[in-house]
Amino acid sequence: MGTNPQKTSPYYAVIFTSNLSNDTTDYSTVSEKMEELAKQQPGFLGVESARDHSGLGITISYWESLAAIENWKQNALHKEAKKRGREQWYENFHLRICLVEKEYKFHRDTL
Repeated sequence: MGTNPQKTSPYYAVIFTSNLSNDTTDYSTVSEKMEELAKQQPGFLGVESARDHSGLGITISYWESLAAIENWKQNALHKEAKKRGREQWYENFHLRICLVEKEYKFHRDTL
């Protein structure tokens, strides 16, 4: 899942790495709802996400500012999803917030 982030440096990346538990009831549905809700938040720039067959997942969301990240963190529906994640869906997770100062891109079709 993901959007094509439209960003201009500098911006922030929130890197969420997780391992799923055995009980993933409703996880995909809630995850999709959280992505749609995040897209509506002021300062949201985009998201990229991947998960392998073992349950290891990495989601990177992009934000204009630390204030935008904090507002997302305080969103009531997001808080409910985080609570359920701790109680049910995740064996563990690790969250990092990084300032992206520069980025590089490559596209084969532009050679």
